[in-house]
Amino acid sequence: MDGVTSGTSRFYQRLDAIASAIVVTHDDQADPRFDEYGHFRRTERKAGITPFKVLFPIGAVLFVAFWTWALFFSSKDSVNRIEDRAWAERAETICVPVKAELKRLETLADPDLGVRADLVVQSTDLLSQMLDDLMATPPTDPKGMAIVPDWISDYRTLLQDRYNYAERLRAGNNVPFTESGVSNVPITERIEKFTIDNQMTSCAPPIAGVL
Repeated sequence: MDGVTSGTSRFYQRLDAIASAIVVTHDDQADPRFDEYGHFRRTERKAGITPFKVLFPIGAVLFVAFWTWALFFSSKDSVNRIEDRAWAERAETICVPVKAELKRLETLADPDLGVRADLVVQSTDLLSQMLDDLMATPPTDPKGMAIVPDWISDYRTLLQDRYNYAERLRAGNNVPFTESGVSNVPITERIEKFTIDNQMTSCAPPIAGVL
């Protein structure tokens, strides 16, 4: 075909380009990978099993199963909750008036260091007597007999911290109150947790201030 300029088709072809403005491709020569316009045919991906399709349903089932157990079947009892509920109820009764008196003492707060020291001692004496009253009749259940003395011991440590603070105030040292810690946990936090778990929150030590 002399005299005809051959050009390169913009289509991918298996044979050399035909020197014509029109490309004719016979069916028996057609490449199944391309459509009639010379574009790659898009083939549908066959559905198959992937790790995501396997792991996602399993994870969803485990998630639902965990929260079902946590909400409806797991034990709601705290590790600090004792079985002698009569003792806990009596403790709350003992602590209610002490808490009210501590709030009254807060209204007497004064910037004078000597007055502050007196108030700290007075409020700490109230707490000390409260602990004596609580242990006058100790709990009778095994768990209560095991952990209540530890709770009382922590409380006594806190009271000593308060007495030490009063001495620093009397010495003219206007410093913030500091308390002991157990296993890097403030001792007040440990004491308060026990009172919450046993529904005797009036027995918790003051946390807003030294009083």
